[in-house]
Amino acid sequence: MAEEGRSGGFERPSLLAVDDDPAVLRAVQRDLRSHYGEHYRVLRADSGAAALDLLHQLKLRGSPLALALADQRMPGMSGVELLEEARSLYPSAKRVLLTAYADTEAAIKAINDVDLDYYLLKPWDPPEEQLFPVLDDLLADWLASGGIAEHAVRIVGHRFSREAHELRDFLTRNQVPFSWLDVERDREAEQLLEVADVSSERLPVLLFSDGAVLERPSALEVAEKLGLTTRAELPFYDLVIIGGGPAGLAAAVYGASEGLRTVMVEREGPGGQAGQSSRIENYLGFPSGLSGSDLARRATAQARRLGAEIISVNGVDGIERRGPARLLRLGDGTELACHAVLVATGVSYRRLAAPGVDELTGRGVYYGAAVAEAVSCADQRVVVVGGANSAGQAAMYFARYAAQVTILYRGDSLAKSMSRYLIDQISGKENIDVRTGASVAAAHGAEQLSEITVAEPDGETREAVDAMFVFIGADPRTEWLDGVVERDERGFLLAGADLGGNGARPRGWDVDRDPFLLETSVPGIFVAGDVRHRSIKRVASAVGEGSMAVQFIHRYLADT
Repeated sequence: MAEEGRSGGFERPSLLAVDDDPAVLRAVQRDLRSHYGEHYRVLRADSGAAALDLLHQLKLRGSPLALALADQRMPGMSGVELLEEARSLYPSAKRVLLTAYADTEAAIKAINDVDLDYYLLKPWDPPEEQLFPVLDDLLADWLASGGIAEHAVRIVGHRFSREAHELRDFLTRNQVPFSWLDVERDREAEQLLEVADVSSERLPVLLFSDGAVLERPSALEVAEKLGLTTRAELPFYDLVIIGGGPAGLAAAVYGASEGLRTVMVEREGPGGQAGQSSRIENYLGFPSGLSGSDLARRATAQARRLGAEIISVNGVDGIERRGPARLLRLGDGTELACHAVLVATGVSYRRLAAPGVDELTGRGVYYGAAVAEAVSCADQRVVVVGGANSAGQAAMYFARYAAQVTILYRGDSLAKSMSRYLIDQISGKENIDVRTGASVAAAHGAEQLSEITVAEPDGETREAVDAMFVFIGADPRTEWLDGVVERDERGFLLAGADLGGNGARPRGWDVDRDPFLLETSVPGIFVAGDVRHRSIKRVASAVGEGSMAVQFIHRYLADT
């Protein structure tokens, strides 16, 4: 293995190409070096055995591996077998299979068997169209997920601290790579606190590469330190989007690309509930699936590139009409004015009403996938409560780390609420146990969750557990719109044909036309995504509604 130098003070991560055909191997290496040589070391091997030797050398040296690209048809060890071995050494490295057309079925099977990230058909000429765009995306995902160990942000705190959990969740939602140091487990944590002269009573602490230290910071303080936009740049916009989930991000992309002065206001972080998903496997065009954070990062970058403004760590507390304008009151006391509003606030996970749960939330009990907690669950006992797709995706994700994952579902069959592909994947995991007809009656623990009481038809049992993740349905985030627009009995926003009924227009409607399909009971206020009455709770439908809403907004602006 040739040493090709270091970059920026750190050893560059490696790209490994493996093929037993010398001509193909030279071509792969040539293309990789021409496009990535400035930031990555490009290594090659002519067999699976030689590649494993290289990987072991990298591992011993503590050198990062970003991507492994292997040919399927190699003597002795196939590409799929090699990539499976590579996964055990470098779980976060991206894995790409080079195949001939005849091997496509093997490549598709490998997506499930070894979490293959992509497969490329040979030949890949021209690389500018067939190779580089694919690898660019994969490497960007690797970097965004914290592929390089030297992060700009380090958090020191107690694992079972609610404040530490909220900070880690905030950074994860906003795609900020960070290093986590548990003050009770990591010697380095104690050393950093000594150097920074910070008392353990002031945890959690954030340390930045420029030497700055924030003790028990709020999300707003962290956002300002990271340079996130927290206030609007313009006094007036054509379109204000409230919520940064798939619907809001799609509207931001289409609104900005079509010339509307567009701003998106997101209280927590881009992606919404979908952004917390560990794996979305049924979204069109991604045969290997993609994580919610990957989808959010790509969509956010796309919206910004097209000119949309994104305000972070701020929310909207109220809307009022002022003639043709709509005035929004933000959580920080500022105001935004605009022609049209799109409400895409999504839904929040429903709280589990059982004794002890509220007290232990953030200290072993979590809502949603809580991807930031996954690594901390290594070799532990994890419980997932719920039976929909979000619960199944979380169970599959935590099964990578935990010793045992138990799904508790009050229904009699997962088939009632979970997609077949997820049920099949779960049944193939030896460390996932599914218990139907089961629910959580209580949570127990002093400083952290230690046990739960499980209720089943034949009685209750008290069982030891290290972490519990709850997915028991969702409620809309619309309390702040009470009395402004019409909602259904559960709080979801009514729009289009669901308003009025029998051809009648909404009460107070003062425009000489019927409401557009996604328009609420107030002209100029639209809704898209999960927060809409009778919406289809799927990422693709949310994206479709967000983009479609922009077309109705254009018509509204033309009319007014």
